[in-house]
Amino acid sequence: MNFKPKFEKKDSQKSGGSSVKMYEPITNYMAKNLVTFNSDTEISEVIDTLLNKRISGAPVLNKHKEIIGMIDDKDCLHVLVDSVYHNLPIRKRIVDAYMTDVYKTISVDADIVDVANEFLKTTFKRFLVIDHHGKLMGQISRRDILKAIQSVNQTNWHPQS
Repeated sequence: MNFKPKFEKKDSQKSGGSSVKMYEPITNYMAKNLVTFNSDTEISEVIDTLLNKRISGAPVLNKHKEIIGMIDDKDCLHVLVDSVYHNLPIRKRIVDAYMTDVYKTISVDADIVDVANEFLKTTFKRFLVIDHHGKLMGQISRRDILKAIQSVNQTNWHPQS
């Protein structure tokens, strides 16, 4: 017996009148008002922000608002090591010294099934969502996809007709 989730929608705008199955867009679940940093932001400000906002990381943008990296809680742990082992002051360190260029982007046109499949193939816990021009639109996390699953849980699955 075949089953399909309730969040499945049909798109009849394709040529030839045939319908193409699409799932709920990630824009329904992604975080849109992201905390971002610049590469010259002091690392102490980053740590304060991560703690106060209860987030684990944020994108780093250049002056043109283009993504140049990520800074997260693990990157910030290097501050302590640098302070202790290299006798470097914490206050004067900036994001550029600690951020990484390890991140993955996904198109704003992706749906929740596309993203779930990507998460299954990688170790990333979050993807940066970009538009057709490469500009940051938001972020989608594994937790966001769990919320999507929760919204279709229980009776939302029905036999395919």
